Amino acid sequence: MDAALTHLIAACVTFVGTHLVLSHPLRGLLVKAVGDRGFPAVYSLVALASFAWMVLAFRAVGPEAPLWNGQSGLAWAVATVIMLVASVLLVGSFRGNPAMPAPGAADLARRGPQGVFLVTRHPMMWAFALWSAAHVLVNPTPRVIVLAGTIALLALVGSHLQDRKKAMQMGADWQGWAARTSYWPRLGGLAKAGVLPWIGGTVLWLVASWAHGPLIGMAAGLWRGV
Repeated sequence: MDAALTHLIAACVTFVGTHLVLSHPLRGLLVKAVGDRGFPAVYSLVALASFAWMVLAFRAVGPEAPLWNGQSGLAWAVATVIMLVASVLLVGSFRGNPAMPAPGAADLARRGPQGVFLVTRHPMMWAFALWSAAHVLVNPTPRVIVLAGTIALLALVGSHLQDRKKAMQMGADWQGWAARTSYWPRLGGLAKAGVLPWIGGTVLWLVASWAHGPLIGMAAGLWRGV
């Protein structure tokens, strides 16, 4: 295996490992050591440092041959639709989410699922996973597969562990929320997600896919035909 790709894998393992360890086994110890206000600072610092390492390691990997043809019109069409769904889920996840650290989380859980939570109780995490799938589909090089796979793994395993943590913290409120929602996406719920997630998600989708050109050097989404 190429040394640069090995370096990227090491950075990705560190990124995932530190997230999971700080979020769960070491969280209580760190809160006792640095306090409730200090813990987010430590967590953010470690997350940013490991993410920066991962990005730099990704860029250090030289040109690679794709494992399959991801540049076909069909591949781009599927990836474009996936990214639209991911954008809708991401935008909708910021409102009415009992998984967010907020004082009213229990009230939100008791209120029942609305919007994108009719699709999944982890819309933000599934947005990241769908982002990963779309990028692997159209750019299937080893470094992209490693990076995108890392983000998808962290999102999906992290959401499963979040279920366990929230059940311990919120008890019956979270258990009731989990019983009325689904971990796995139910795409039929997109039709009931509401106007705001679709408007906001579409705007995000258009802006992000446009920015893909000047920032990444590869036109994406609808802009590939412009």
